[in-house]
Amino acid sequence: MGKEFSIIPTNVPKVETKYRRIVTPIPHPDSVATLEKLRTFEPISMRGQPPIVWDRAEDISVYDKYGNRWLDWSSGVLVTNAGHGPAEIRQAIIDQVNSGLLHNYVFPSEERSQLAEMLAGLAPEGLKKVFLLTTGSEATECAIKLARSWGIKQGGRSKIGIVGYERGFHGRTLASQQAGGMAGQKSWIVNEDPAILNAPFPDGYWQGDTSFESFLATIAQRGFKPENIAGVIMESYQGVGPDFAPVEYMQRLRRWCTENGVVLIMDEVQAGFGRTGKFWAFEHFGITPDLICCGKGISSSLPLSAVIGRNEIMDQFPPGSMTSTHTGNPVSVAAAMASVRKILRDKLTENAARLGNILLPELQKLKAKYPKVIGHVSATGLVGGLQILVPGKKEPNHDLAHAIIEKCYQKGLLFFAPVGAWGQTVKISPPLTITEEALREGLAVLAEAIAEAVAAT
Repeated sequence: MGKEFSIIPTNVPKVETKYRRIVTPIPHPDSVATLEKLRTFEPISMRGQPPIVWDRAEDISVYDKYGNRWLDWSSGVLVTNAGHGPAEIRQAIIDQVNSGLLHNYVFPSEERSQLAEMLAGLAPEGLKKVFLLTTGSEATECAIKLARSWGIKQGGRSKIGIVGYERGFHGRTLASQQAGGMAGQKSWIVNEDPAILNAPFPDGYWQGDTSFESFLATIAQRGFKPENIAGVIMESYQGVGPDFAPVEYMQRLRRWCTENGVVLIMDEVQAGFGRTGKFWAFEHFGITPDLICCGKGISSSLPLSAVIGRNEIMDQFPPGSMTSTHTGNPVSVAAAMASVRKILRDKLTENAARLGNILLPELQKLKAKYPKVIGHVSATGLVGGLQILVPGKKEPNHDLAHAIIEKCYQKGLLFFAPVGAWGQTVKISPPLTITEEALREGLAVLAEAIAEAVAAT
């Protein structure tokens, strides 16, 4: 992992279709100065994405200043569920900006009350308190804090354990990163919290045992007892795959948490707001968590996140003790209400479900065609992925995944850089406004890119 795409302009074949237009070298020579400036003034950690200098975006398309257009399969890292810059979101932002109210801390505002009511109405019965924040990391960090505090109230100061999952990702702050299971990303933490552990994620590919017994065995081996565990935090689908746990596993986990007074936190930051063909991805399991963490697609644009939860867990702290400087920023709130209304009105969740029934079989065809380099495919709604292997081995292949994505953006299909514990996953996440025609065109481009990248190895 950590490989960069070249910023040297490369001559590529011209492309002109309904959804793609490539008419210059990529990147365009005149954009290199911007790329170099970012290298000079930003840390190395900010590098790694395709060298496309975005100028504007509209619905499912991203444009540079030089006449090139990409079919976007990144959604700006799963944010633009309602499409890039739809008119109603832009107008909501403009109207709020024109009101002059750009910030109000946690002083009451009508806008914040409306969004809180909207989100509570979309949450399952019993989860009716909403805490608005800024980022997904902030939401998961807050949820861990709430779970631990609740555990202490219920079982004393020994009930503070948090169980996350191997290869899980919950953000980049201290607690969220420790609860996540990306070992390489935690190397900077000298003294890891001994009350946080990672259980095997039952994906059925890297972790063959999908039984709930693997969870019970892991906590027992680590010396964790149910009476010492405050919370379990889990992505509704594990983003590195993307992979879902089996329904039976999740239902047993829900029962186990209830029986042992453990707070079940579902991290919906990537998964919520229609992405998987359900408004909340945990709906696929037929369960209700105690806390929901959401963000990204909540506004399809500006920074905003939320924790939604049970009243008794959310109401633990006295006035003024759990706030955030930009809690429910009025401009972000206006964007979120417009985004959610569009998702519901235009039935984008249903569109994701329908197109997911096309996406998965097509990915399976690619796996069948390239069995030595595509080890596992998954797709639910409009989130999918291809796990790329070293030819003939069950070994992650970051270099080939990287080459496939490079071939794609040179052809006008835009992904973000490979993800996964080893950078082996080509992840698919177009805006939920995508049409079947555009989806099929993107799949054809992906097939071409895989063929070319494999041939070059």
